[in-house]
Amino acid sequence: MGEETLVAMPLAPHHHHHHAHLPALPHLAAPPSPQPSEREVTGQREEDPAEGVVDPPAHVPRTEALSGANPVAGGREDVYYAREILQGVVLRPLPHLPQPEAPPGLTRALSAPASDGCVEEEEQRPVERSSSVNSAAAVVDVASIGRFFRDRRDLFSSAITRQISYLKEPSPSPAAIDTYGVKEIHLPNVKVTVRLKDAIEADAEEDDGYSSSGSHIKGRVSFFSRSGCRDCAAVRAFFRQSGLPYVEINLDIFPEREAELASRAGASARVPQIFLNEKLLGGLVVLNSLRNSGQFERRVRDLAGRRCPDAAPRVPVYGFDEANKEEDREDTMVGIVRVLRHRLPIQDRFVRVKLVKNCFSGADMVDGIVNHLECSRKKAVEIGKELARKHFIHHVFRENDFEDGSQNLYRLLEHDPAVPKYYNFIRGSTNDGEPKTAAAVGGRMTKIMLAILEAYASDDGRHLDYSRIAASEEFRRYANLVQDLQRVDMSALPAEERLPFFLNLHNAMAIHAVVRVCQPGAVDRRSFFSDFQYVVGGHPYSLATIKNGILRSNRRQPYTIAKPFGSSDKRLELAQGKVNPLVHFGLCDATRSSPIVRFFSTQGVEPELRHAAREFFLNGGVEIDLENRTVHLTRIIKLYSADFGQDRDILKWILNYLDQTKAGLLTHLLNDGGAINISYLNYDWSLNI
Repeated sequence: MGEETLVAMPLAPHHHHHHAHLPALPHLAAPPSPQPSEREVTGQREEDPAEGVVDPPAHVPRTEALSGANPVAGGREDVYYAREILQGVVLRPLPHLPQPEAPPGLTRALSAPASDGCVEEEEQRPVERSSSVNSAAAVVDVASIGRFFRDRRDLFSSAITRQISYLKEPSPSPAAIDTYGVKEIHLPNVKVTVRLKDAIEADAEEDDGYSSSGSHIKGRVSFFSRSGCRDCAAVRAFFRQSGLPYVEINLDIFPEREAELASRAGASARVPQIFLNEKLLGGLVVLNSLRNSGQFERRVRDLAGRRCPDAAPRVPVYGFDEANKEEDREDTMVGIVRVLRHRLPIQDRFVRVKLVKNCFSGADMVDGIVNHLECSRKKAVEIGKELARKHFIHHVFRENDFEDGSQNLYRLLEHDPAVPKYYNFIRGSTNDGEPKTAAAVGGRMTKIMLAILEAYASDDGRHLDYSRIAASEEFRRYANLVQDLQRVDMSALPAEERLPFFLNLHNAMAIHAVVRVCQPGAVDRRSFFSDFQYVVGGHPYSLATIKNGILRSNRRQPYTIAKPFGSSDKRLELAQGKVNPLVHFGLCDATRSSPIVRFFSTQGVEPELRHAAREFFLNGGVEIDLENRTVHLTRIIKLYSADFGQDRDILKWILNYLDQTKAGLLTHLLNDGGAINISYLNYDWSLNI
């Protein structure tokens, strides 16, 4: 690229053919003859020191030209300015007008005239700039601009060439190319991203399917299961050990998928049922047969190259429930309840030196029912008792079901001041559906919790992933299910089913409490054991209430004075007749020193509790130091020593749940007649995560 220079060329000197056109302009007249003391304005005019900036004639007063007082002088000045413009001379504005500032890097123009009428020059800064060989006027240095762009072009080209040649090397270093095959080149104001073709193809394969053991699988492995199924657990364990991605469809979590399984595998098919894409593989027996013959690996390799069709069992979607008309049926009394919610005079009242909030009298409710249904007061009282039996309302002190009168105060279930502590209330509203039996709700709750343990607990059950539990579909459905506990009829639950029901409810509430109220670290005992509550059958239950009031036959909690239930508390009817020490090894409080979380069946709760005790003592619940004649026991036995008896009675009791080695050592200590020291292990209150 050659250098180019722009030059400001002055016009040629005045010739006669220029003056020939001037008469055509009426306002252009010949300038007056200059005074001898002034500079002559001729064809060869004198250059101004400001390089092309010329002052107007000094003999023409500028103020007169503006005011119009001397029209002749004004006309002469116009002729002068026109001639200077035609000659390419840059003129400076009049002194009373704003003066232009020079651009950065250039010299400034002459300053305005001084007060005495003389023109003074400002001090000029030396600036490098190009000039024409033919003129002294200001020019633009295009050569410098051209050199700048050539330098930038050469820098950009060399950088791109180096980076591309670097990427073509046979074995690039790990720092040059990241794991995704992307290399970024950073230049001034430019960003170039080079992506390898292999990396793009690998990402496309990952978008099409799954990755297992380094190979990409475009298809899908899925199987139908149920909670607590041993064969399903074996299939799940095999897929986890082999690193094969799979989709599990638990029919206890998704009961609406049972019809799909029947249509695909037959009405008599039992879980597990494994599918490779849309094709049925079979159950655990078929899987073991294919594994032993090596055919399963071949089928998985075939699956890797074929995309999963739409006909395959679909993946469960979070947050969607199939409509169930039977379960969504509203209570027959809900119409009356909705009317009462709007018409009852609900207010705070001062009774028995206590402020009772959000209450109404029995007489107010009877009047409301009579006005709405136009029935007798006797009929209205019967309706009120039915509403109390279904736990829509309750006495503020829980002294009776329902009676007419202004002294009997009641409140709606959702108006209880302790509702913020009731974590089976969603948005503080009552479940208005038809009440389900406690056995049905407890059975479904157990199945969901078993599915959570199978998916998010460690193999030994000692550690739970609470963050994944909180985000799971299983837990979402559990949180919706426990709303049904609000108005269940607990009196209809058989006595033999109450123990497993409350054991399972305690352990499920412990998981729920960790998800909702616990922070990482140790358990906050007050908020965890007392403040976190469910409403079950119209009554509040905390973890401490279930453990000490129901399962321990209304015994005092350690380090407290009062019993959980008073003599008139209706929850006392559900308490166990006598204390079974084994319940302590079936209850999990989400700490590392507590027994592992487990859920019990209705029929086999006693042998399951004995198994839980053996497993607990086997895994550190007791240690025997024969040399020092010391038995180290879990602190649970010390905290609840009233349930286990005296020291020697405790040792004889735990002897039935020890393995052969520990049982032999303890038997030796008990039979030799010597003293036995009992030491209690420290309790670890940190979460079982």
